[in-house]
Amino acid sequence: MSPRTRTVMTISLPPETAREYRKLASIQGETISELFRDMFAFYKQEKLKREFSALQEYGTKVRKEMGITEEDIERLVLEDR
Repeated sequence: MSPRTRTVMTISLPPETAREYRKLASIQGETISELFRDMFAFYKQEKLKREFSALQEYGTKVRKEMGITEEDIERLVLEDR
């Protein structure tokens, strides 16, 4: 017998939100589980984009504080290869 590939989860939503959710799943031609998986994948992707953007902003701030130009960065990266 193979192990279960899915875990059942229970969430609670206000009735109006639940109706909207079911309607959206129906319009998309998906089950409520498929819609949740799609929404969760989208959330994870957007979270990674925000984290990457925050790292870029931090790197830009540090670069400016240190007086390093973008050309310096390119040169330093190429030197290390």
